[in-house]
Amino acid sequence: MDKILAVANQKGGVGKTTTSVNLAASLAATKRRVLLIDMDPQGNATMGSGVNKHEMSHSAYDVLTRQCTAEQAIIRDLEAGYHLIGANGDLVAAEVELMNAIGRELRLKQALDAVRDNYDFILIDCAPSLNMLTVNGLVAADGVIIPMQCEYFALEGLAALTDTIDQVQQTVNPNLHITGILRTMFDPRNTLSTDVSAELQAHFPDSLFETIIPRNVRLAEAPAHGQAAINYDRASRGAMSYLALAAELLRRQDSTRKAVAEAL
Repeated sequence: MDKILAVANQKGGVGKTTTSVNLAASLAATKRRVLLIDMDPQGNATMGSGVNKHEMSHSAYDVLTRQCTAEQAIIRDLEAGYHLIGANGDLVAAEVELMNAIGRELRLKQALDAVRDNYDFILIDCAPSLNMLTVNGLVAADGVIIPMQCEYFALEGLAALTDTIDQVQQTVNPNLHITGILRTMFDPRNTLSTDVSAELQAHFPDSLFETIIPRNVRLAEAPAHGQAAINYDRASRGAMSYLALAAELLRRQDSTRKAVAEAL
């Protein structure tokens, strides 16, 4: 079962952090125990969770540099119901400090081993680049959720990311795989969007999520209020689409669990 999920795409502005925050909140709404880890120095998932990224006692930087444990860095009692390990600009220094460290790509995985059993899902919001922070996320993960806009440049980025996933799989994390590709900011009135969506369906039929995230003003507004869309406006199309994504993910997990049980 994919318990630890990296939300990754090296192309910025595709809805990666929006997906991380809103999927975490939607899974928490189903009474699942969820931990969200912000691995982006911009700290957008942290701020979008209602936490001031400049006022944290511990952050992902401290976890990666072993100045604290994952347990010590966890922020609880968030409005959205999930737990958080936040991030800020300090994460940039972590990459430099880990440059010559032995097993630097394993730091996050090793830290999460101690808390993995406390959660049903752990989501990792990766940085929008293929750097050591993202590699740490991929090495720690069981699966990868790839949010992407339906535009042709996004297809090129997808190819680069799948190559990186293959490399991590072959060298460090043999169990890593693509959990699903998520179409975000989708506008059905846009011919290009529908064309690229059809191409994704043709090339990745088994990886593509059925759920499609539409362009929605509430999804854009919610982070400014430090809230997930489900808390900001539960009836909005954006909030409902992420609840649908959570439901689809849970159905997939149940199917996988049943298949494994039948095989034993």
